[in-house]
Amino acid sequence: MSARRINRAGTSRHGVTRVTHAGIRRTAPAGVLLAAVMVLGGCGSEGSTAPAAAPSTAAPAATPSTPSTAAVAAVALTITDPWVKTAKKGMSAAFGTLVNNTDAEVTVVSGASPLSPKIELHEVVDSKGKMIMRPKEGGIVIPARGTHLLQPGGDHIMLMGITEAVKPGAQIPFTLTLKDGKTVEFTAVGKDFAGGKEDYRPGMDMGDGHGDKGDKGMDMGESNG
Repeated sequence: MSARRINRAGTSRHGVTRVTHAGIRRTAPAGVLLAAVMVLGGCGSEGSTAPAAAPSTAAPAATPSTPSTAAVAAVALTITDPWVKTAKKGMSAAFGTLVNNTDAEVTVVSGASPLSPKIELHEVVDSKGKMIMRPKEGGIVIPARGTHLLQPGGDHIMLMGITEAVKPGAQIPFTLTLKDGKTVEFTAVGKDFAGGKEDYRPGMDMGDGHGDKGDKGMDMGESNG
């Protein structure tokens, strides 16, 4: 009886060998399946992380832009080497070189500074053989892509009734207004200059007798330096 039960269990004829093969047949597929799951799981993991590790081709984030050449060119007028003649009181004048950065002429129509309650644009001209100073009608015109020199004995920015003495090295702020309404700001430096002892009072003779303060007004070369 026990032998037949054992035979039905699969151990007759070949004994243990049949049981062993049966065990292999039953367990091997499970082991292979487990290995396959692990391999597939590993492949799935690699497949999911590989794109994240790849270099991004997306466009970089926007950063603040630096001033462009066009923006710099938009400044219609600049002034190089601006300076103001030293003076103790009364009148003085500012000089420099006006530079037009545009393709059209630029006209300066007025000026302002905390140093003076009244500023005028002046020119020095020959009147009947004598050099006189007078307000410049129509303002100072700077040609397209050109320059205009402000200098003693020529066109200049006149400061009247200065509020404090101008000493060497002083920093004097100015604002120029253009014909189109735009403004240009700059800082001029106080500088000693005797020059030709020009008399900067409007309409006064700047010729032979300009050093005579009794009838010519203030001589900037002697009284204000």
